[in-house]
Amino acid sequence: MASKDQIQTTLKEKYGINKNISQVLDKEECEKLLNLLNSEPSAVKLVESLALKNSSLGKNNASLGRRRTQAENKLVSVQAEYLDLEESIKNLEESKITLDTKKKQLEEERKKLEIEIQNSSSENKNLKAKIQILNSDNEQLIVVNDQLKKENKALKNIVDEIRLKLAIEIKGMLRLEDSEIRKGLVKLFKSTLG
Repeated sequence: MASKDQIQTTLKEKYGINKNISQVLDKEECEKLLNLLNSEPSAVKLVESLALKNSSLGKNNASLGRRRTQAENKLVSVQAEYLDLEESIKNLEESKITLDTKKKQLEEERKKLEIEIQNSSSENKNLKAKIQILNSDNEQLIVVNDQLKKENKALKNIVDEIRLKLAIEIKGMLRLEDSEIRKGLVKLFKSTLG
């Protein structure tokens, strides 16, 4: 007597009934089904039609399973891409805030530099005016200095001439006999020589 597994194998090979379909039947039911199919050609047609439909459904299920797996993989990929995009957007927003802050700082620095440039320009104009005044004063001082040099030279010449005359006169007086006059004149002569 054949086992349930052997009967299921016969049903599969002869009539195309998968074991997973006949698994719900017990051994006696499998034997009755096999006897029925052996004796009734219309039942064979029905079973073959059902087996063909089952095969088609199996292929559709396999195809749907593959498509579902692909869709699930695509979903995971799209979700990861979405998270990456969200992270990128967050980073861009943070960068924008940082750049806005930097822009404000640079604008403030630019304004400060413009004020410094204006102040420097104003100071530069003032310094140029002072330089012109100092140059003018310097030219006047040069003229006055040259004049003072000439006057000092003339004065020195006059002083030298007075000393010479005084020395000549005192020498002449020193030849005189009076000793008191002589002493006073020597003192005076020494003081004029410096």
